[in-house]
Amino acid sequence: MSARPAPFASGLERRVALVTGALGLLGKEHCRALSRSGVRVVAGDLDGRATRAFASALEAETGVPALGAALDVTDTLSITAVEAATRAGFGPIDILVNNAGINDRVEDPTSGGFPFEGYPLEAWDRVMRVNVTGTFLCCQIVGTGMVRSGRGSIINIASTYGLVAPRPTLYQGSDGQPRFFKSPAYPTSKGAVLAFTRYLAAQWGPTGVRVNALVPGGVENGQRPSFRSRYSEHTPLGRMARPDDYHGALLFLASDASSYMTGAHLVVDGGWTAW
Repeated sequence: MSARPAPFASGLERRVALVTGALGLLGKEHCRALSRSGVRVVAGDLDGRATRAFASALEAETGVPALGAALDVTDTLSITAVEAATRAGFGPIDILVNNAGINDRVEDPTSGGFPFEGYPLEAWDRVMRVNVTGTFLCCQIVGTGMVRSGRGSIINIASTYGLVAPRPTLYQGSDGQPRFFKSPAYPTSKGAVLAFTRYLAAQWGPTGVRVNALVPGGVENGQRPSFRSRYSEHTPLGRMARPDDYHGALLFLASDASSYMTGAHLVVDGGWTAW
């Protein structure tokens, strides 16, 4: 199968990228965008067998070498092992996409069941451990190698809910009663990711390592038609994002096209935060 052309490729050929949370909806798209631009991708996620199968399919599609690896972003030994395997297979990591995260999703009826008054501490701790500590650990372990190399681009995946609060009315049914509760942990964790991005950019600016955040809006993924319609009403573009709407932004942050950009957050949300 021939590869589809990437939105653009600015000298990314033969660079090496590690994408965490690679089996998620956007994780797979991040891997595709990079691979189609000639980047050798290491797809990391908890299920090692599934990541290896995905990487094999990605390589077959694009003709660019790819690897899959079992990766737990909360485990330093796991991250260190994947970093070492990547270095042995492809060389030093040039691009780190911190995409792994826990997000309670309206399309998943088993999540979002607790109003704030009864939100469990263990749920809060779990989200913070993955979304914040996981990003910290991957930056610390993989980014240290970038500092030694004197170059690198780290892209932390945040959310519009790191900038603005979730709208409770978005999750109400036709009777005005809540059908879903967005957790307090998710927006708090994504706000922390943005603050951490600024901190690390300031620390590592002189080393040649850039650290930025991609701030995506809501992605269409099997939600109820009423939810999609209500969400779309709050965006100037009048729709939710498609999964591949973030390809261009990701490649921009990964490439030398953004060489004078660090400590910033690139908002790609259809205008959700403009109102």
